[in-house]
Order: sequence, then C-alpha cells, then structure tokens
Amino acid sequence: MDIDNLVEQIKKLSEPSVLVVGDLALDEMIYGDAQRISREAPVLILQHTTTKLIPGGASNAAYNAAMLNNNKVSVIGVTGDDSQATQLKKAFGKVNCKYLVKDKTRKTITKTRISGAISTSITQQIVRIDRQTNTPISAATEKKVLANLEKAIPEHDAIILSDYHIGTLTQKIIKRTIELANKHKKIIVVDAQRDLQNYKNITSMTPNLPDTQSAVGFEIKTEVDLKKAGEKLLKETHAKSVLITCGADGMYVVQKDKQTKIPVFNKSEVFDVTGAGDTVTAVYALALASGADPVTAAVISNIAASIVVKHFGCATTTIKELVAICDKRKEKKCKKSSLRQA
Repeated sequence: MDIDNLVEQIKKLSEPSVLVVGDLALDEMIYGDAQRISREAPVLILQHTTTKLIPGGASNAAYNAAMLNNNKVSVIGVTGDDSQATQLKKAFGKVNCKYLVKDKTRKTITKTRISGAISTSITQQIVRIDRQTNTPISAATEKKVLANLEKAIPEHDAIILSDYHIGTLTQKIIKRTIELANKHKKIIVVDAQRDLQNYKNITSMTPNLPDTQSAVGFEIKTEVDLKKAGEKLLKETHAKSVLITCGADGMYVVQKDKQTKIPVFNKSEVFDVTGAGDTVTAVYALALASGADPVTAAVISNIAASIVVKHFGCATTTIKELVAICDKRKEKKCKKSSLRQA
C-alpha cells in the first residue's frame, strides 16, 4: 500500500462525525505500590498512588474517535442516577452527552481495576470489580433511547453500535438504529461479542476471532476457514464487509468476491490489549466515513491498535501519532532501497 496515500487518508479521519450507541461504561483504574501481605487475610496491602477515571466499554470507542476527529462525537446510552454517571460525563471531556438517558433503577456500568507493582516489576492487575445491571433496559427507558436515535442519527456521518451485552442494545434499538442509518445513508459499524446475526444490512462489523468462531459454529484454524467464516457472516448479515481481528495474526477483511489478509503491525511491544478492539472499531468507522475502502480502513485501524497496546489499560491515539508511524515506515523503506541500490 502506498504510504503517501495512506497518510492522506489518515489525515481525513478528522472530518467525519460519529455517534456511538451502546453499553457506555466508566473504567476506574486504581494503582498502588505493593508493601506486604496483610495479617488479616492472605492478600496484598497496596499503598495507593493514583486513581484514573477513563471511558470504557462503548465509551472507549467514542473517546477514541473523539481524539481523532476533534470531539465531533456523540453518545447514546443509559446511566444510573449515581456518582459514577457524573464521573463518566466528566471523563468524556468534550464528547456530546446530551443524548444520554438516566435511569434511576440501573447502575452506571463501572469496571474497577485494582493494580499493584513493586520497584522491580511492571504494574499487574490484581482484581476487577464490575458494577452493572445485567438485565435489558425497561420499556420506558427504551422509548427514550429510540426518541434520541431519531434526533441524533441524521446529524452524524458514522454510527457505531457497541454491544457488550449489558442491556442497552435491545432488539428494537438495534433494528431502529440500522433502519435510520440506512435511511439517511450513514456508515454503520457493529462491534458485538455475540448474536452477530442480529445485525443485518450494515456497512461492516469488527468481530474478533473467538466471537467469529462462536457465530459461525466452527473452529477457525486456517486462512481457508477464515474465508469461509467471513463469507458466512457477510451472507447472514448482508454487510458490505466484515473485518475479523485475529490478535497476533493480524486482521482479515472479507468483501464480496474479495478477501485480504493484513499482518499484525506490532508484535514485539504488546503490553496490554485492553480496549484495543474499541480502538479498531472507532478508527475503522472513521476511515470508512472519510471515504476509505475497507482494506485501507483496516490497515489504518491496525496501525492504531499497534499504538494503544503499548499502554496499560484503555488508551487512545492521535492522527499525529498515526502519521509519525507511517513516516518511520517510509524512512525505513527508503533506507532499504538505498542499500539495495548501493
């Protein structure tokens, strides 16, 4: 792929606006230094050092997009009437939260990760505490979400449905979001962990390998299996393309009569893959909305994922960082070419 053209496409990521609909969550990251084992129980005692509150779940996809398109991002989801809802809105920064629906009967989805370290080791997650309501949203709350979809979808260029299966994306909300997106000719990308066949007539989806295997009903061991799985999802969802993320084995893009294997961009510097899937979905949707073909969009999202996995916890990237990596790759290519000529 021509690097100059890739850079030009990356710079266009700032243009489209994005609406994220799904299970919005807050990630509470608590860090401490391990001191000793407690006398009360066989557990570590941590000396607290810092707490970070960052968008997680579907919120992470929104925040990733916001870092690339100058905050032209809105979110639709459900929060509780609690302190975590206030913290989530604050963590969103300049992301548009006016379409959020408050439901006093539900908890704001919060993932608390407690991590510790000693001077001679890296930071290690010790335990995660989940705060959430594991039932579908009520009919009254669903009605409010549907009303907000009617207002918000026409205002945005790309729609991301981010389903962590914690109750926000009911069948009515999924169906209506897709109907409105298609009616207004919007890009619509799905990131779901299961029930992929529920998402029909979409632009694309970004399942990982285990979720793809569950959806198609067979184990994927070879590239032939990948092709078969992708084609099955393409047929069942009527999507224009499917992007399957394969971890250390890169990505696989399936389109009608075309399949493309994309090798992983960064294997040696992986520190934490938390939230990398949200980054891929956000960047992929932005790229599609800015005019990139599915393969180019996947390559850009692959580069973005290579950046965020170098950081602990959910992370984001910027256009400047993406361009810098492309420039380095071009420089290496030029050096190799010069050596061959010499």
